[in-house]
Amino acid sequence: MSWEEVLGRVSFINCDPVFHGIGEKWNVLAAPPSWLTGHLLRRDCITAPIPTADFALHHDKLVLLPKIGIVGREKVGSVLLFGNREIDSMRDIALPSDSSTSRMLMHWILENRKLDPRLVEMGPDIDSMLERCDGALIIGDRAISASLQYPELVKMDLGREWSKLTGFPMVFGVFASRKDSPIDKVTEACEIMIAQYDQFLSDPDVRKSVIASASKKVGLSIKRIERYFEYEVSNMLEDESISGLNLFLDRVYGISTEGSWLT
Repeated sequence: MSWEEVLGRVSFINCDPVFHGIGEKWNVLAAPPSWLTGHLLRRDCITAPIPTADFALHHDKLVLLPKIGIVGREKVGSVLLFGNREIDSMRDIALPSDSSTSRMLMHWILENRKLDPRLVEMGPDIDSMLERCDGALIIGDRAISASLQYPELVKMDLGREWSKLTGFPMVFGVFASRKDSPIDKVTEACEIMIAQYDQFLSDPDVRKSVIASASKKVGLSIKRIERYFEYEVSNMLEDESISGLNLFLDRVYGISTEGSWLT
């Protein structure tokens, strides 16, 4: 199958509403967030949801897809700082190797609080991270599971902290394509993914199927997955989330999305 018919996707459940049952025409390449940027740049896929931080680093080569993203609502539930002490007294924090946006957001929050703990990049395993450091940043499905296993260790939801400080949702991932990709293929991919998410929102049977599949995949209850999709994560880029995206890119990287959207 040609790379023009391959859609990259985050291997976490936060993309399940977009890709569940997407159809035989498209092959889906699932990978951790930080790997997808490389796949996209190497033309392993025509589009992919990549970390917002990676878009900032490669914005000269990429175009943003409209209306679709990985957006934390006021509380995101899957980008969490764990620890045995409060953040103000953490001497060191382990940062995961599988996400660039959450690491940059952690940097920004620490600077905003005028804190300077030692930051250590590690594989995303909460037990080994907390053996070595006072804090551990965990993302995705692992964060949801760890919060249920160790609720007393949850010290901060980074999506909630961003919203509290800025008043906007946090856009952790953006759907992007190479600027030199065939625009008709990119447009077709964008439209089908938006249609998939619209169906998830509007069709109770589709929503039930996606939630059941996600629950089985990560071993969490149906109720927990329902709450996650209802209150914590969205795949829709609306005006408020675009404002949050622009604010993050401006404050952290000094760039904007002007001229970067697929038209």
